[in-house]
Amino acid sequence: MQLTISGHQIDLTDSMKNYIGEKMQRIERHFDHLNSIDVVLHVEKIHHKAEATVNGKGVTLHAHADSDNMYATIDTLTDKLDSQVRKHKEKTTDHHKNGGALKDQVFDPIE
Repeated sequence: MQLTISGHQIDLTDSMKNYIGEKMQRIERHFDHLNSIDVVLHVEKIHHKAEATVNGKGVTLHAHADSDNMYATIDTLTDKLDSQVRKHKEKTTDHHKNGGALKDQVFDPIE
């Protein structure tokens, strides 16, 4: 997985980059087919904003969050992305039993 972090009107520190990297590993645990994650951080006066785009096999997810604290913004962004990834994974998973429809199943007669 390729992680790209950029900032607008903000100096990215190593601790901030490490924090984002740790949080994005949580998303990678839930979704195996990730190609890249692009994270953009913005600061406008007192509002801290974060946007992320997740590119995976057959899917592109996007989320954004804002708050007064950058670390809280990153946490909210990660929670939103995590819920989107879990929802996508739930949609793509086949939940049917092996037999399929009831009419296709073979029952043994009761003795």
